[in-house]
Formats: sequence, structure tokens, C-alpha cells
Amino acid sequence: MESLRISKTDETPEINFDKSIGKFEISGRSLPEDSVEFYSPVFQWLGLYAKDPNPTTEFVFKLDYVNTASSKMIQDVLTALEKIKNVKVVWYFHDEDEDMEEMGQELSEIVEIPFEYKTL
Repeated sequence: MESLRISKTDETPEINFDKSIGKFEISGRSLPEDSVEFYSPVFQWLGLYAKDPNPTTEFVFKLDYVNTASSKMIQDVLTALEKIKNVKVVWYFHDEDEDMEEMGQELSEIVEIPFEYKTL
């Protein structure tokens, strides 16, 4: 399966999904003009991955800022991850960033996936 790599910009996060090394990470700022369009390749890739996932999947979020439209996309990513067995989310946030910490906690209550919280 081909990796999915999207370089970060000032308005979009870095996406780095590599099944061969077990790396699944979204990091940076997420405020694209069209969040549905930006996250479309993510959903396509996750759909393919769900058909033949690794024995365990650790999905990492290291987000600095997320706008409202992107927060819905992140929730949809987590919902897509629910279809994959043995998934764990590692939610990173800066020690003083209560908003990102709360976002992770709120999202963890919506989906049936274990979350681990770590500070940057």
C-alpha cells in the first residue's frame, strides 16, 4: 500500500501515513479554505487501509490549531478509525494549550477508541 504524504503549509497540517513502518500522523495547523477537499485523500487512504490494517495501529495527532470546519473532519477521521481493530489514538498538545487538550477529551467521548494524552 502506498504511503500518503501531504506537506504542511501555514494553513494545512502535515499528513504522514506509512503502513510499512506503522506511522500514522497528522500534525500542525488545520485551517484549510476547503477542509472537505483537503481531507478527502485522508478518507480515501483510510478506507483502503481498513481493508487490510496492521495488527495494531497507533494514530498520532499533534495539532497546534484547528478551525471549526477542520474539527468536524478530525471527528470524521476518528469515526473512520473506529472501523479498524486495535487502534489507539495518541493526542499531543502543548502543556499550556487547554483548548487542544479539551478538544482531544471531547473527541474521545464521541468515539469508541482508546486515547492517550501527551504534552509536547
